[in-house]
Parts: sequence; structure tokens; C-alpha cells
Amino acid sequence: MAQGMEAKWPDRYTANMRKDKRKDRIYVDWVRNGRSATSVSIFSLRARKGAPISWPIGWADLDQFDPATVTIRNWQEYTDTIQEWADFFQTSQKLK
Repeated sequence: MAQGMEAKWPDRYTANMRKDKRKDRIYVDWVRNGRSATSVSIFSLRARKGAPISWPIGWADLDQFDPATVTIRNWQEYTDTIQEWADFFQTSQKLK
């Protein structure tokens, strides 16, 4: 799927995990789809200094939001940033 997306929309997606090869494209992470592979879900603490939280953000905030910004100590200051995700689980999509 990742390679197919990259082939069809090369200016938008990439299957290359190297950051220096992405060049403003979205990385489709196919590596996390194997047995015993893990990923961090939203609102999970990361094992890094300051205990940053995996925090959902909107596309508009992507360029200006530092992933280490929201932490276990200050997360309540950022609850207004997730309002656009409020109805996320009510949205129904079908894959073809």
C-alpha cells in the first residue's frame, strides 16, 4: 500500500523512512505493520526527558508544533488544541 501511494502520488507520499529523503512528503509507515511491531497511540507518554505525550494535532499546526511541547506536567494547557478531533470516532469511512 505504501509503495502504491508513493507511485501514484510521488509529490505527496513516500515509503522511504529516511527523513532526509522525504522532502515535504508524508511518510507512510509500513514498518509498523509487522509481527511484534509497536507504535505509540495518541495520549501515550513517550520514554523521553520531560515525559512528552503523543498529542493529536491538526494539519495547520504541523509545521509549528514541537512534539516535545505537551508533557505530563502541562497537558491541560493544550486541551483546546484537540477540539477539531472531538468527533473523530463518529466519522464513518469505507475503504474500497
